[in-house]
Amino acid sequence: MQIENHKEEVPFAHYCERFAALDPQEAAARTGTPFENGAFCLTLLGHPYRITHPEFSISGEGGTALKSLPAQTFLMRWLLEGKQTAGSRDFLTFREMPWGELYIQPFTGRVLKRAAFSFGTRLEAFRAACTAMGGLPLQAGDAGFEFTLLGNYRLRMLLWAGDDEFPPSAQLLYSANFVDGFAAEDRVVAGDLLCNEIKANL
Repeated sequence: MQIENHKEEVPFAHYCERFAALDPQEAAARTGTPFENGAFCLTLLGHPYRITHPEFSISGEGGTALKSLPAQTFLMRWLLEGKQTAGSRDFLTFREMPWGELYIQPFTGRVLKRAAFSFGTRLEAFRAACTAMGGLPLQAGDAGFEFTLLGNYRLRMLLWAGDDEFPPSAQLLYSANFVDGFAAEDRVVAGDLLCNEIKANL
């Protein structure tokens, strides 16, 4: 793959090196991700992927992760550092989780503002895209859907359309088990990936 974006290329190459040295059986046990015939099998936002090891390659039938280096880096970080935890019925805002205050600025820009202005003025298209992704409709906001990110980690995207006085706004809620399973920077990326997937389905 020819990479021209240096900001994405450097971390991707770094994690490819770490991934090559990964103990696949340990990663499978820690994350609950099956490892068979030299590959991990997992599902990100409804799309099943096969990730080979030790040399990283990804294959599947659809989804933005096939072409997105940030998504592929996210999946490598999950296999390297993530862990499966019990599911939770509770949901938290980004700010309510550990290190949330430290990362709130990039989260707000990359996720909340982007979602508000990309989808908040196109609620019908947003609903259609989320339905096509298998999202579960919620009785919250002017439009809201719940998604399974990975394993038993869930995200809820809520939108308010705004009016003559207020601009559109958005909120992203995380199932409470994100506190134990993902670092703060990966929670930002998770929201970004959800926005990318919704946008791809508009």
